Amino acid sequence: MKKYSQVYEEIKNMIVTKQLVCGDKAPSVRKASELFGVSTTTIQNAYFDLCADGYLIAHPKSGYFVSDIDEINTREETVLEKSNIKYDLTGGIADADSFDFTVWQRYIKSALRQKERLLSYSEPQGEYDLRCAISGYIREKRNVIASPDRIVIGAGVQPLIQALCIMLDKKSVVSFPDKSFVQGIGIFNDYGFEVHTRDKDADIIYVSPSHMTRWGDVMPIKRRLELIDYSVKHNSLVIEDDYENEFLYNVKPTPSLFALGKGNIVYIGSFSAMLLPGIRISFMVLTEELEKKFKEIAPRYAQTAGKTEQIALCQYIRDGHINSQTRKIRRLYSAKTKEFAKLLKEEMPDALVEIGENTLQIVLRCRFNKDLSVFEEMGISVFVEKYKDNELVLVISPSGILQNEIKDAVSALKKAIES
Repeated sequence: MKKYSQVYEEIKNMIVTKQLVCGDKAPSVRKASELFGVSTTTIQNAYFDLCADGYLIAHPKSGYFVSDIDEINTREETVLEKSNIKYDLTGGIADADSFDFTVWQRYIKSALRQKERLLSYSEPQGEYDLRCAISGYIREKRNVIASPDRIVIGAGVQPLIQALCIMLDKKSVVSFPDKSFVQGIGIFNDYGFEVHTRDKDADIIYVSPSHMTRWGDVMPIKRRLELIDYSVKHNSLVIEDDYENEFLYNVKPTPSLFALGKGNIVYIGSFSAMLLPGIRISFMVLTEELEKKFKEIAPRYAQTAGKTEQIALCQYIRDGHINSQTRKIRRLYSAKTKEFAKLLKEEMPDALVEIGENTLQIVLRCRFNKDLSVFEEMGISVFVEKYKDNELVLVISPSGILQNEIKDAVSALKKAIES
């Protein structure tokens, strides 16, 4: 008897080879069961996966129909044509080799089989079992001890900040360490807060201790204790964005502010860097006071993270994949950064090339006297830290460059700067 995976492949092949074209109705589950000589359950599982992968579309009470694969392919090609960027050195994309899509697809498919659970909206605070998994994860990794009731899930950090803005006093002064976090600053401004940078008298202090600047500076323990002491004395709320704490190098792990604090700290974390930018699941741990306020506004707060991805991530964490994924990324990106920096030093001996002390970023200082548009013209996207008096400072993150394209990317960057 054929397995459902074999049925899946046979039907998929019929669609790809145009034996079944867009709009054709697939055989009913019962009819397909007779044709393939398998149970109706096997056919249902195959159809379910074909729908999940975009080959079929289910119409209630009508059956399954072939989707427009050509339209999907054309749309993808159009998106690629619109961008002439071949080498993204901003760290904005991930390396396809950094993530096991097969494993993640298995958990997504498992989540999609929980049909009854997917018939309802996600809880405003996020799925309870995922909050339990996150509670255990941050306790083990960051010594952040918080019950699932104090955890709120969102599709990225921005929706979480928006939820905070609803609960906080709009007359408060908010302080950011610098102007680099444009989205966060913009949200507080939009909600009517007064936003400053490096304001000692702020009511709300937003910090990223594990990645304070684009250079990857880490907040020392002494400064962390001073900040906590200040916040207690002045009754200030600290929002700790623990951005990239998993990817610190050359330093011993530093305790989170939340673990050191005394109840006036909101802790924010995200899984996008460890998984993929397209998997937008972040979380925040509220203070006891804010937890009570969130319960009051919960009916007005729609959960932004997909329920299917929440269910999948919960089991992914429970099965230990998040830990092995973190180790895999650290090895892969560390090796690529070192190779990129090595080749850059060889190709541009007159330039100053340094790897950030605690991160996977490369700082390139060199002479430059052209228009910055040359980088885009050469198919390169890169962050310009400084360009003044013919001195150029670039911050390079080669994480999204494929291993076999590193040499070409270095050559293209050299050509853009020197030609």
